Amino acid sequence: MSEYKLGMGHVDGVHTPLVLVGKDIYRLSDILKGQAPATLEEVFANWKAMDQTIGTSVVSPDASPLQADAVTFLTPLSNPRKVVCIGTNYHDHVEEMKVTSLPDFPYAFLRPQTCLAAHGEEVALPTGAKMNDWEAELGIVIGQAYGPGDTRDPMEAVAGYTVINDVSARDWIASRPFVGIDWVMQKAWDGFQPTGPWITPARFVEDPDNLDIELTVNGAVKQKSNTGNMIFGVAPILRHLAGIMTLEPGDIIATGTPAGVGYGQHPQEFLASGDTVKVTVAGLGTLENRFV
Repeated sequence: MSEYKLGMGHVDGVHTPLVLVGKDIYRLSDILKGQAPATLEEVFANWKAMDQTIGTSVVSPDASPLQADAVTFLTPLSNPRKVVCIGTNYHDHVEEMKVTSLPDFPYAFLRPQTCLAAHGEEVALPTGAKMNDWEAELGIVIGQAYGPGDTRDPMEAVAGYTVINDVSARDWIASRPFVGIDWVMQKAWDGFQPTGPWITPARFVEDPDNLDIELTVNGAVKQKSNTGNMIFGVAPILRHLAGIMTLEPGDIIATGTPAGVGYGQHPQEFLASGDTVKVTVAGLGTLENRFV
């Protein structure tokens, strides 16, 4: 079966699932030649069967590809049940953030769906935060329920991988009270998790724990690393989370960021209106957003 990627787009006034085959973009409905799911949430709800059907159908697509300028990308998953983020998960990032010891387990927090933003979308910088920072991350998309008591290989629960920019308002690190950091004030602003544009099925990613990852701001490289530098790889993250909550199809997990965030620069550097940020993960694609 041919390799492909999945996304969501606005085409001819309609929100529609997209399929990328090589450099060509198709409507999923055109590839399947019939009734197709209206969202990727529906695709991942029946992932095992859908993956086989789509994979077979894209071998020789009997459909016309879309013109690139006819597609406005949307967030691949607009209504996930959970958006989970892992913090302090790269050895070099722990050092630059002056964390004195490595975590004993993946440090996680939840984010609201309103944080999601699409590839190409302009993201409004909040008026209530000034130290807005970038974070390149590998994203995991769940394709099978996996939770407490499950003894399967956690990698079986993964539908695919995507690209994430985990934007952070560092104001509440710099001035945290004795009770600790306010993670909502740091992470929950609208549009603070651009994601996409594509989800690459897991079977086409040979080793998610060995992917080059890079972030640029206005063309200048700020982060350049490899997911092999994660403290906890994909499987340990999934095992830890599944011991607490049931991971469900369509859930998104951001796996942490390497060194090179603005807070760790000397002098410190933060996002300004007009900045363009690109995040690239090898084999998965490039996510680009302008901040305004």
